[in-house]
Amino acid sequence: MMDNIDYHIKKIDDVILTHLEENHVSKTIMEASKYSIKSGGKRFRPYLLFAVLDAFGVPLDTGLKTAGAIEMIHTYSLIHDDLPAMDDDDLRRGNPTNHKIFGEAAAILAGDNLLTESFNLIANDRKLSTADKLALIQMISKSAGQNGMISGQMLDIEAENNEISFEELEQIHSYKTGKLISAPVKAASIIADADEKTDFHLLKFADHLGIIFQIRDDILDVTGDVKLTGKNIGSDARKDKVTYVSTFGLDGAMEQMNRRVCLAKKELESVNDVLNIDELKNVLNKFAVRDN
Repeated sequence: MMDNIDYHIKKIDDVILTHLEENHVSKTIMEASKYSIKSGGKRFRPYLLFAVLDAFGVPLDTGLKTAGAIEMIHTYSLIHDDLPAMDDDDLRRGNPTNHKIFGEAAAILAGDNLLTESFNLIANDRKLSTADKLALIQMISKSAGQNGMISGQMLDIEAENNEISFEELEQIHSYKTGKLISAPVKAASIIADADEKTDFHLLKFADHLGIIFQIRDDILDVTGDVKLTGKNIGSDARKDKVTYVSTFGLDGAMEQMNRRVCLAKKELESVNDVLNIDELKNVLNKFAVRDN
């Protein structure tokens, strides 16, 4: 049902932009918020949510605003990541970063705005029950906050210029990147009212996927092309960040990624009897460096 998923991914921007344009007070904040949404991106997190809903056979429209909300949170994190106090980048998705266009103050507030309004988007979703909306807001806020992405980002900053263990490296990335990749999978599970066993294996799959995604990002920071990635290459090394490549070397990082791909595939096979996992397996095939 890939065509249907593609159709709904294309609707994500309209849902977010329409929400931002309604009832705004500051035109500057609205335009700064819209700028980073309109700059594009893979929309990987919405895609994951729709792929899991499709696996359950649940109408994709029921997850449209939730997918939009998660993309808003992801975009806010990128705006803040690019700020001088964080990664100090001037290029994102092939365009000047938000603070380069609107200034640091507006960029900070645009990020704050996207984060805050993401929950407003879910709260006003008429396709979801009150119980589901509450569960989604609780889960997503936890994934993005001090028990999720925010702590991962702080741990990553504190690890700069320091030697850390493999376990500490995985902890950083399971929170910094993984929690907001697990969130759309868990969101779809909530909307689909998944049973406990299916939910468990899907979340284990998502945990592996989050690490896979980060390892791939580390590899692309070394081997990628700015024209393809849309952001500056080599920034991790310049900031002396601890990555899978700096820890294991390029070949070792690829081996770590393929190990995770195999583990993620096993989790999907555990629910093959109750779900259509074809699209989720395609996700892993895109990441696999060599066949295992």
